[in-house]
Amino acid sequence: MKNIIPAILVLFFLSCNNSANKEKQTNTTTTDTVHTDAVQVSLPEPYATESVRNMSKVIGWPAEKMPQAPAGFVVTKFADSLDNPRWIYVTADGDVFVAESNREAGKSANRITLFKDKNNDGIAESRSVFLTALNQPLGMLKHHNHFYVANTDALVQYDYKEGGTSIKTPGRKILSLPGGPRHWTRNIIGNAAGTKIYIAVGSASNVGEDGLDKEARRACIIEVNPDGTGERIYASGLRNPVGMDWAPGTNTLWTTVNERDELGDDLVPDYLTSVKDNGFYGWPFTYFGNHIDPRLKDSLKNFTPINDPIVPEVALGAHTASLGLAFYRGSSFPAKYNGGAFIGQHGSWNRSVFSGYKVVFVPFTNGKPSGPMEDFLTGFIADESKKEVYGRPVGVAVLKDGSLLVADDAGNKIWRVSKQ
Repeated sequence: MKNIIPAILVLFFLSCNNSANKEKQTNTTTTDTVHTDAVQVSLPEPYATESVRNMSKVIGWPAEKMPQAPAGFVVTKFADSLDNPRWIYVTADGDVFVAESNREAGKSANRITLFKDKNNDGIAESRSVFLTALNQPLGMLKHHNHFYVANTDALVQYDYKEGGTSIKTPGRKILSLPGGPRHWTRNIIGNAAGTKIYIAVGSASNVGEDGLDKEARRACIIEVNPDGTGERIYASGLRNPVGMDWAPGTNTLWTTVNERDELGDDLVPDYLTSVKDNGFYGWPFTYFGNHIDPRLKDSLKNFTPINDPIVPEVALGAHTASLGLAFYRGSSFPAKYNGGAFIGQHGSWNRSVFSGYKVVFVPFTNGKPSGPMEDFLTGFIADESKKEVYGRPVGVAVLKDGSLLVADDAGNKIWRVSKQ
């Protein structure tokens, strides 16, 4: 079945300035297989298994324990005693900024901490509180003489002096963003030319159950000028896009997206996708192309359609909570990692058997996925029979020395993975 999005809902997408460019794809709603440029994804029928609530319990890291990397790598502790370190931003000069924030607003540190590693040996010589009095911050960006922070409800611009260890002057809110407890993080990234900023905004619901009027400027990536003007929706139908990065050697933006819950253990896979200008990716009506969400089926009857949703390139496993994304631009890892994508999977809650709770790697060649996903950093699950985990990986970033940093928000640590 093609062209299933109802015309009555076009107003919702027009509010996002989405023209939903049609992409060539080979998939149907009568089979359970989706073909993309990189992988073949087999999808079960909705409700093939019961939807379960299977929350993990964080017990913290014992002194003798740490995550496990493949042979030839070593894991060390870059930073400790943080308060829910969610995201990492590394500048061109090697400064490491860590956003400490929590989905429970009353428990959020609302702070950015700065680590400086002047000799680029992977060990920070100094640590300072860079910014406070924020509102559930996540994304960060240094651009000329400004430092940007994406709070849950606003993009804020601060005056920034190169080499500074803190900002004391108030920032300027240059763009209001829709806040709310569901999918609260807001990530940001700039383009190479420095002319645009892209903001990832998740949906306000699972599948629009609270009404599409609550979803304006959500489930999308917003594009603005560096002063906050010129807002438009760059891509839509993305349930919860979080990680964003540019594939090395290209001008193509990629994002990690958390898909919908409560359709069973293996629906719907989170995914890594290239982001097409004006592209529409299906949420909330369909997933992985034209697979109709049965909960929206009645909404799709007797309406004139608009264009097909885009099929994402890489499935990352159902309910893995794939959040962090960093393409490898370093030189110290083996050649197989060059240009590939590291992805932090925060871990499942809606699956009978845990999924995620690790960092995975997707190889790329010439800016496109070129092989299956593989585990890279594991060992976060302590005892699944007791539902216990040591920590939960989220943001990932590459240091100037080529090592990989991993934010463990539940473990309150930053891990560093380097070549042995």
